[in-house]
Amino acid sequence: IRRQAKSSHSHNSRSSCRCSPLGSRTLYFDTHAFVCLLEENGFTTQQSEIIVSAIMNIMKNNMDMIHKDMVTKMQQEIAVQQIMSHIGGVKKDMIILEKSEFSALRSENEKIKLELQQLKKQVTDETSKVRTDSKLDFNLEKSRVKELYSLNDRKVLKMRTEIVELHAQQDRALTQTYRKIDTEVAGLKTMLESHKLDNIKYLAGSVFTCLTVALGFYRLWI
Repeated sequence: IRRQAKSSHSHNSRSSCRCSPLGSRTLYFDTHAFVCLLEENGFTTQQSEIIVSAIMNIMKNNMDMIHKDMVTKMQQEIAVQQIMSHIGGVKKDMIILEKSEFSALRSENEKIKLELQQLKKQVTDETSKVRTDSKLDFNLEKSRVKELYSLNDRKVLKMRTEIVELHAQQDRALTQTYRKIDTEVAGLKTMLESHKLDNIKYLAGSVFTCLTVALGFYRLWI
């Protein structure tokens, strides 16, 4: 009889615990099997029911804490719609910003491209100017070098002519000197010959005079 009462009480406890609501939620838990397991391990029926009741309270508190952090499907859909709306607004703002930035970037790119073209044209003009100036300077320098070369050639030719003329003058002067020397030598030779003849004549006259004087003294003595 006690076991039947106990079984009946446990069955009633099982039915009430399995279908006991937790707020607006129903907890499905086989309390009867757990009570039987505790009784088989040496617990009394009252102890088993107290333990099961404590576990049920703990589970209820845990479920309440979990459900506080959870949202309903409707709240989730509303949050998703709000997030999607916010994402759409951000996307729209990003598209507008991207278009404006792209337009600004395109305008800046066109400006830079125009500046580069102007700079390229300026560099080309400066290069052409420098090339023209360099070519003109080169031609002027070339003409100046040619003129200097021609002037040097004329100077060299003039110097050669002067040297040849100087050599000719020196040759003529030497020839005249040689002729003068020859003339002087010939005159000296003629003068020497004349002096020699005069000396011979003087000696001959002296000899004849001496002979005449000697003959005169000789006649006087005889």
